[in-house]
This record gives sequence, C-alpha cells and structure tokens, in this order.
Amino acid sequence: MHGRKKTDPQERWLPAGELLPAHQKHAGETPALPGLPAFLTAQSDGVTLAIKLQPRASKNEIGPACGPELRIRVTAPPVDAAANEALLRLLADTLDCPRGKVELIRGHTSRHKTVKIYHLNAIEVLARLPNAS
Repeated sequence: MHGRKKTDPQERWLPAGELLPAHQKHAGETPALPGLPAFLTAQSDGVTLAIKLQPRASKNEIGPACGPELRIRVTAPPVDAAANEALLRLLADTLDCPRGKVELIRGHTSRHKTVKIYHLNAIEVLARLPNAS
C-alpha cells in the first residue's frame, strides 16, 4: 500500500483517503460544544453518555459526574442484563423519552458503559439530567 503515512497515531483513514481528525472518534460526531461535560458527546442524530454503573445500590439514582463519566446507581443485580435494562429505563424516564430511543452501545458486561440517546441534543439532555454539572 503506497501513499502518505499517518503522522498522528490517533488518526484513522476514511475510505476516500481523507483523514478523520484525532478529536473525532466516530463518523457522525459533531465538534465538541464549549462547556459540555466530559461524559457527554454530541452527535448528528443524538448524544452519547459515558456512564459508570453501580448495580445493587440502595436506590435508583443519577449521581454527579465522576471524572469523565456520569455515575448512575441502580437496584438491579448485574445478572441476565437486569442492571443494563434498569439503567436504560432510568435514563428514558429521567430524560422523558421513549425507551426505544435509549440504546446501550458499549459495555454490556462492564461497569463502564456508553449509552446513545437518539433525537435529543446535548442542551436538552443537560437540562433534564439532575446533578449533571
């Protein structure tokens, strides 16, 4: 394969030979809005949330941001995807959107998860999330 070499190891090649900037991890991501918390990423069709989930908590609640992740606690155990489903239902109820518009896209068996919320922008999500400063 001939052609120019990548100069930055975080750059990815696009099919047309164009380089995706290192700060854009996925196609469809929009540039970061100033003032957005680290756990929230704006995309063209919604937003993604970086979440640290604590299953078997005493109550379902959305806590404050803990570094680059939003801390969420659910009462469900981490068995048979019960905690994942409880997380998605809690987010759908809190954000006042249909359950079908909230999708777990990464971290099915991990405490560190990425959740996509379709058809809401970053400002709406921040306004509806408690403790999301």
